[in-house]
Amino acid sequence: MTTFANIIVHINGWPGSGKLTIAKMLAPMLGARLVDNHTLINPAEMLFSRRDPLYRSLRAAVRETVFDHISRADPAASFIFTDALSDDEYDSAQFEQYRALAERRRARLVPVVLECAEDENRRRLVTAGRAERHKLVDVSVLEGLRAQHRLLRADRALALDVTELTADAAATRLAGLIGESQS
Repeated sequence: MTTFANIIVHINGWPGSGKLTIAKMLAPMLGARLVDNHTLINPAEMLFSRRDPLYRSLRAAVRETVFDHISRADPAASFIFTDALSDDEYDSAQFEQYRALAERRRARLVPVVLECAEDENRRRLVTAGRAERHKLVDVSVLEGLRAQHRLLRADRALALDVTELTADAAATRLAGLIGESQS
């Protein structure tokens, strides 16, 4: 196992693309802690509808608290975040919070974009267990997102097409790409 000190890996991809599954396998490869996007949004999801103003304010408060604690964590610690950010103004501002966190930690930010063909993405979206974890399972919502938005691609983002890859193969490739980007 290769350990990468003080990096923040941000894995971005459409819902159902395999972000969490891949990140769970990648975390031990990098010696990193995993912060799935649902860790940050489920407290609000459990209490309020997305239309309720308290939903967004609780999401922001949880995120701020987690980011504050990570900014003060052991300087050698590394973290992997998963997210589904599009290239709109709101999501771009969300991504800037990761950049600011990396700056506060003096960490290297490694943005990753997972690409997945639409048919495979739809198939993965409805796999067993997603609904119980409060993950999106409505194919029509995914199709609307993909039709109306593009995934956010940060500067120097590593891109990986996971359509034909197992999660283990994707995690192994990402670990290699992250290692190569470090040199």
